[in-house]
Amino acid sequence: MTALVHHPTLSFLSPFSQSQQHGHCSSRKLLVPRKDQLYKTVSKPRPIMALASNKESGILVGERLYLGMDFGTSGARYALIDKQGIIHSEGKREYPVFMSEEKMDWVRSWRAALFSLLEDVPVHLRPLVASISIDGTSATTLIVDRNTGEPLWRPFLYNESCPDALPTVKSVAPANHTVCSGSSTLCKLVSWWNIEESNKKSALLLHQADWLLWLLHGKLGVSDYNNALKVGYDPASDSYPPWLHSQPYSQLLPSVIAPGTSIGNLKEDIRTQFGFHEDCIVCAGTTDSIAAFLAARATQPGKAVTSLGSTLAIKLLSTTRIDDARFGVYSHRLDDKWLVGGASNTGGAVLKQFFTDEQLQKLSEQINPMEASPLDYYPLKAVGERFPVADPNLVPRLHPRPESDVEYLHGILESIAHIEATAYNLLKDLGATQVEEVFTAGGGAKNEKWTKIRERVLGLPVSRAKQTEAAYGAALLALKGAQHHSC
Repeated sequence: MTALVHHPTLSFLSPFSQSQQHGHCSSRKLLVPRKDQLYKTVSKPRPIMALASNKESGILVGERLYLGMDFGTSGARYALIDKQGIIHSEGKREYPVFMSEEKMDWVRSWRAALFSLLEDVPVHLRPLVASISIDGTSATTLIVDRNTGEPLWRPFLYNESCPDALPTVKSVAPANHTVCSGSSTLCKLVSWWNIEESNKKSALLLHQADWLLWLLHGKLGVSDYNNALKVGYDPASDSYPPWLHSQPYSQLLPSVIAPGTSIGNLKEDIRTQFGFHEDCIVCAGTTDSIAAFLAARATQPGKAVTSLGSTLAIKLLSTTRIDDARFGVYSHRLDDKWLVGGASNTGGAVLKQFFTDEQLQKLSEQINPMEASPLDYYPLKAVGERFPVADPNLVPRLHPRPESDVEYLHGILESIAHIEATAYNLLKDLGATQVEEVFTAGGGAKNEKWTKIRERVLGLPVSRAKQTEAAYGAALLALKGAQHHSC
């Protein structure tokens, strides 16, 4: 546990104050030379949604806008906001499917989605964009040529595990360090280093967001301290630790700056192609989960965000840093505070095993949330839990099942709420700031009866976050970057 000593830095906690397949490292394959005839395009980037203001939308003369883009697990989004945080345009793109040797070419897909989103920004709003930032999935890793920026290897996706590298990493890193997980960025780097022979001297490690931002600003080798956490960067000391620097593969590590810091101006060819202003800057990014937390605007210690999606993930703003790989708990730096998080395997995916969306809605309406369910479950899709109970052999417990579907759903919802409460209590026991209020993101935030159940079980105020899209959080980063750049 580490208390961070504050020093002047870019603040992005208070911006208004001034489905991929699970991969494995054994299936790695070198990228073939990039020639268009080697690729088969299966689908084009398809716009899912585009909402734009018009010229009479109330934008004042001289007012600037701030563009955030989110590259999440299932698609890419953008949000364009003004300095008050009002959204003027937003949209989403599916990742286009490009195949290379019967495998998904994610690099080409991400690149296409990026420029599709830029194209989706309304033409009349583009000259007003003052800054751009991007978030990407945590621990999605690229090994690129440090001179050209082109990938030397296929990307290691966020959910890939490299158990082959774990013994090496554990032998050099402190016990229970964040990197001591097979899916950490450092394990992916070590796994690549151990198998590759020819390209080591010219190689550079970048995260997904780093690489996408490089396409916009053209300066290779820059990352942010949120993305760099899982490669071993120490955000408390603002440096890579000695145990990492002493390793031969440390030559691949990028330089690290604070999220939202201006890296440079948007490249001239992109400004010309899309019609952005010549003073538009590109700012360092963050991870998708951090951007989603920023979107909720939970800015004070004790404020937390629970994401109720396919799984249950919690993030708590704390004055104390907590890192414990035994429970998958790690802390991201947010200015002079820490965002402590963990993720359980319980969540909405379990509900979908038993109920359709329509059933969930109708059955929930019949639940009395003020009445405790006598049923005691541990809802999991499969064997194994990581947080708040670290037990790979934990068996799902979803029986006995009552005859009433309403009672069964009530029991599952209440049991997930108890797991959430246990998770926040664990963070407190590990030394984090005690949770005082919970904002909810994800599909589960829409279920009002579940919210009331959680309020009763947690003994805390629980509400739906007004903004939950990571793209909105990335736009807030761009706003803070522009404000800091102009100082």
